[in-house]
Amino acid sequence: MNIIISNSSSDPLYEQIKKAIKQAIYTNELKEEEILPSVRALANDLKISFLTVKKAYDELEAEGFIKTVQGKGSYVLPKNLELLREEKLKEIEKNISTVVKLSKIYGITEEEVINLIKIMFEEDL
Repeated sequence: MNIIISNSSSDPLYEQIKKAIKQAIYTNELKEEEILPSVRALANDLKISFLTVKKAYDELEAEGFIKTVQGKGSYVLPKNLELLREEKLKEIEKNISTVVKLSKIYGITEEEVINLIKIMFEEDL
């Protein structure tokens, strides 16, 4: 697993780590029961504070993506497909919310937005 973070990103470092690990889980780059790098090892690799990595791991655990066992490390939990779907839908909903707000500001109708979305679904992006 190759995690790349950017200090110039608007996302905090721990969020970037979470997103990278979730993406690796979504794409099966990280398999169920696979052990993640230790907090300290990942922090050293990324040249950041171990507290930043710990926060990312803690949140991933709270969200049901990983499990940490004292003395053994953190590993990927079996995928909860509904949880993964909800996560993706939340991200899409956030983006749609932005589209709706902008459409209202610019006087674009609901029908025009729906037509635009239909066109985009038909295109290869």
